[in-house]
Amino acid sequence: MAKTLGLHILADLHGINPDLIDRVEDIKHLLETAVRVAGLTKISSHYYQFQPHGATGVILLAESHISIHTWPEHGLATVDVYTCGDPSKAYKAMEYIISTLDPTRIDKQVHERGLIGSYEGSDLQSVLLKV
Repeated sequence: MAKTLGLHILADLHGINPDLIDRVEDIKHLLETAVRVAGLTKISSHYYQFQPHGATGVILLAESHISIHTWPEHGLATVDVYTCGDPSKAYKAMEYIISTLDPTRIDKQVHERGLIGSYEGSDLQSVLLKV
């Protein structure tokens, strides 16, 4: 039976109040809290303030990473949550970010990563086509 090692959630969040995503301090608080809420293990982080608007940030996790890039002038944030191990932690982190930013539209993709194990007699191509 095949299994995956990680879960990768990508989300474009539209219609966000620009005041929530303009300052690097707010982005830092958002990501650091998401890590705590989801029970993830922070290794390090880096944040950057753009001028005149917007911020970006990434947290390196023992489980992988969380990142965000913002365009307050468009009410847009792109978020990336990738974790290995318990997939519920990736969902918890993303749910926290989405509930905090309260977007009017969410474009989200969920990818299982690191497919391993036996494929019960089928080749990898046919396994991937079934997903």
